[in-house]
Amino acid sequence: MNHEHPGHDAPPGFWRSRYAVGLIVVGAVAAYFLLTEHLAHVAGALPYLLLLACPLMHVFMHHGHGGHGGHGHHHGQDDSGAASSGPQEPGRPS
Repeated sequence: MNHEHPGHDAPPGFWRSRYAVGLIVVGAVAAYFLLTEHLAHVAGALPYLLLLACPLMHVFMHHGHGGHGGHGHHHGQDDSGAASSGPQEPGRPS
Protein backbone atom coordinates (compact mmCIF):
# COMPACT_ATOMS: atom_id res chain seq x y z
CA MET A 1 0.00 0.00 0.00
CA ASN A 2 1.43 3.36 -1.06
CA HIS A 3 1.17 6.09 1.59
CA GLU A 4 2.89 8.84 -0.40
CA HIS A 5 0.83 11.91 -1.13
CA PRO A 6 1.78 13.99 -4.18
CA GLY A 7 0.92 17.33 -2.52
CA HIS A 8 3.13 16.87 0.56
CA ASP A 9 6.77 17.61 -0.14
CA ALA A 10 9.62 17.49 2.31
CA PRO A 11 9.97 20.58 4.52
CA PRO A 12 12.32 23.23 3.10
CA GLY A 13 15.95 23.17 4.10
CA PHE A 14 17.34 25.36 6.86
CA TRP A 15 18.56 28.11 4.52
CA ARG A 16 15.03 28.59 3.13
CA SER A 17 13.40 28.90 6.56
CA ARG A 18 12.54 32.07 8.44
CA TYR A 19 15.15 31.22 11.07
CA ALA A 20 17.88 31.40 8.46
CA VAL A 21 16.64 34.80 7.28
CA GLY A 22 16.72 36.03 10.89
CA LEU A 23 20.22 34.61 11.34
CA ILE A 24 21.43 36.41 8.21
CA VAL A 25 19.88 39.72 9.34
CA VAL A 26 21.38 39.44 12.83
CA GLY A 27 24.75 38.50 11.33
CA ALA A 28 24.66 41.46 8.95
CA VAL A 29 23.85 43.88 11.78
CA ALA A 30 26.61 42.39 13.94
CA ALA A 31 29.12 42.65 11.06
CA TYR A 32 28.14 46.29 10.47
CA PHE A 33 28.70 47.28 14.09
CA LEU A 34 31.87 45.22 14.32
CA LEU A 35 33.33 47.01 11.31
CA THR A 36 32.23 50.50 12.35
CA GLU A 37 33.36 50.22 15.96
CA HIS A 38 36.52 48.17 15.47
CA LEU A 39 37.77 49.27 12.05
CA ALA A 40 41.33 49.75 13.31
CA HIS A 41 41.46 46.19 14.62
CA VAL A 42 39.99 44.75 11.42
CA ALA A 43 42.37 46.77 9.24
CA GLY A 44 45.31 45.53 11.32
CA ALA A 45 44.28 41.92 10.68
CA LEU A 46 43.90 42.28 6.89
CA PRO A 47 47.48 41.22 6.00
CA TYR A 48 47.08 38.07 8.08
CA LEU A 49 43.70 37.35 6.52
CA LEU A 50 45.26 37.68 3.07
CA LEU A 51 47.97 35.18 4.01
CA LEU A 52 45.33 32.84 5.43
CA ALA A 53 43.29 33.11 2.22
CA CYS A 54 46.10 31.55 0.13
CA PRO A 55 46.07 28.04 1.69
CA LEU A 56 42.30 28.12 2.07
CA MET A 57 41.85 28.93 -1.61
CA HIS A 58 44.27 26.14 -2.51
CA VAL A 59 42.33 23.58 -0.47
CA PHE A 60 38.88 24.64 -1.64
CA MET A 61 39.79 25.28 -5.27
CA HIS A 62 41.54 21.92 -5.64
CA HIS A 63 39.03 20.06 -3.43
CA GLY A 64 41.88 18.61 -1.41
CA HIS A 65 44.88 16.74 -2.72
CA GLY A 66 44.99 13.49 -4.62
CA GLY A 67 42.46 14.31 -7.31
CA HIS A 68 44.66 16.17 -9.76
CA GLY A 69 44.68 13.46 -12.44
CA GLY A 70 40.96 12.73 -12.71
CA HIS A 71 39.66 15.90 -14.33
CA GLY A 72 39.16 14.33 -17.77
CA HIS A 73 41.77 16.47 -19.56
CA HIS A 74 44.73 14.68 -21.07
CA HIS A 75 47.84 16.19 -22.55
CA GLY A 76 47.45 16.75 -26.28
CA GLN A 77 43.65 16.98 -26.27
CA ASP A 78 41.39 19.99 -26.20
CA ASP A 79 37.94 20.25 -24.57
CA SER A 80 36.23 18.51 -27.51
CA GLY A 81 38.42 15.41 -27.13
CA ALA A 82 40.19 15.87 -30.46
CA ALA A 83 43.95 15.74 -30.49
CA SER A 84 45.57 19.12 -30.89
CA SER A 85 48.20 19.46 -33.59
CA GLY A 86 50.19 22.18 -31.87
CA PRO A 87 50.26 25.88 -32.64
CA GLN A 88 48.06 27.03 -35.53
CA GLU A 89 49.25 29.29 -38.30
CA PRO A 90 47.66 32.75 -38.32
CA GLY A 91 44.77 33.03 -40.73
CA ARG A 92 44.42 29.27 -41.18
CA PRO A 93 41.20 27.69 -39.86
CA SER A 94 41.57 24.85 -37.40
